[in-house]
Amino acid sequence: MTRTYEFLKKAGTFYLATADHDQPRVRPFGAQCIYNGKLYITTSNVKNCFRQMLENPKVEISGMVGGGWIRLTCEVVRDESIEAKKAMLKDNPSLNGLYTADDGKFEVFYLKNATAVFNAFGKEPETEKF
Repeated sequence: MTRTYEFLKKAGTFYLATADHDQPRVRPFGAQCIYNGKLYITTSNVKNCFRQMLENPKVEISGMVGGGWIRLTCEVVRDESIEAKKAMLKDNPSLNGLYTADDGKFEVFYLKNATAVFNAFGKEPETEKF
């Protein structure tokens, strides 16, 4: 999980794909943290993305750094704890202007059953599971 976290952090922007019934939806994300040994992402419960992840928790994440890229296949699990939200805000100060841990719209999800495949041109893919 550490390699995946570091890659996403270095990428800055990564892309999350969800399913909206029979239509894929992709959007940019940029915040992640590790809390209690789990990798977390965040969104707002007023966004379609939030509803889509609740309806179908299977998602994919992709991002690039230099000539390398990641494809992360996983399930997301909603964590409603204030502690997890505070950890996300602490690790991503840019979110503090948008959310507070108890504002009623800030949501965090951790990743489970994750397989990250790291690719780079001319190299064999490498995998990290968590």
